[in-house]
Amino acid sequence: MSRPTNCDVVVVGAGMVGAACAYYAASAGLRTVLVDRGPVAGGTTGAGEGNLLVSDKEPGPELRLALLSARLWRELARLPGLGRAVEHEPKGGLVVAADEAGVRALGAFAAAQRQAGVDAVPVAADALRDLEPHLAPGLAGGVHYPQDAQVQPALAAAHLVRAARDRGAELRTGSAVTALLRAADGSLRGVRTGTAEIHAPAVVNAAGTWGGEIAALAGVPLPVLPRRGFILVTEPLPSGTIRHKVYAADYVADVASDSAALQTSAVVESTAAGPVLIGASRERVGFDRTLSLPALRRLAAQAVALFPRLADVTAIRAYAGFRPYLPDHLPAIGPDPRVPGLHHACGHEGAGIGLAPATGHLIAQVLTGTPPDLDLAPFRPERFPAKEAT
Repeated sequence: MSRPTNCDVVVVGAGMVGAACAYYAASAGLRTVLVDRGPVAGGTTGAGEGNLLVSDKEPGPELRLALLSARLWRELARLPGLGRAVEHEPKGGLVVAADEAGVRALGAFAAAQRQAGVDAVPVAADALRDLEPHLAPGLAGGVHYPQDAQVQPALAAAHLVRAARDRGAELRTGSAVTALLRAADGSLRGVRTGTAEIHAPAVVNAAGTWGGEIAALAGVPLPVLPRRGFILVTEPLPSGTIRHKVYAADYVADVASDSAALQTSAVVESTAAGPVLIGASRERVGFDRTLSLPALRRLAAQAVALFPRLADVTAIRAYAGFRPYLPDHLPAIGPDPRVPGLHHACGHEGAGIGLAPATGHLIAQVLTGTPPDLDLAPFRPERFPAKEAT
């Protein structure tokens, strides 16, 4: 085994959240090592859509996290070369309702969001096609969310890791963490990989869907579960065919659901490269990557119901990913009082791309002794009863 490396913080997991933790830690002057058992963005991040959303979050701690992250994403997009490189698109979102009851419910939800600082603009039925000319006729209304945006997630993680390295961080891929090292007083003193030890007084668990495994190495339970989702990708379409992220109002209920069964709700958006992404499905089936034709058919049918023009468009591929799911739908962010030196930044479910900058920023504040910009109490990692965490 090679000679140990000494640093201030080890970040475990080189997905979007880990990349953000490494970037903000290095920007704060901390000697940072980022490790992953695979490549950058090799897990959930590489199988995501890249959504940066406030539209799907009810008032509360996650929305506050999303609003902070939206501001930080705009700052990141202004870094030289980064916005274009990661395909940052501040295109906004459009949530639509099929009937008057849905419009009323969506309107009440949006009104509460506006009180919390979200820009949510009601859209009458006869104005929907001004925003989306190819949208299906007969919809009852919707809400426009100008703050919603999108990035290409794998590119975003890769470029943020590059920015972290420019600020002094070290990247080690193909380095699975096999143990967390403990001092005589029980506090962490680093990690062991297959070939090396990395010594640091702080370890950040940014392992996404595998965050529970890293927590277990420290001897503490964290009930992160995988929630599988599929995405359909179409052939490239002309620019402007779909202008916003568009989804049906029932998507919000699916995100908040505790059901393990298959759920699908139409989510349709273009990309800078031309293909259209169609989601979203959710089901808890462990780490089973088996392609589900019923799920894909339902996604396709729901997308065509929103945009009839898609009926004649070819789907060129589909892929699956696993959202890191915690029982109360909030991530674990911050220090773990059960193991001094251990910090968590995982469990963001399907919102990790959007929430990554705020998560990394807050973790860096904690690591440097700076009062965090948000109250971390709702995200405390020890909040789950022992029976939930087993």
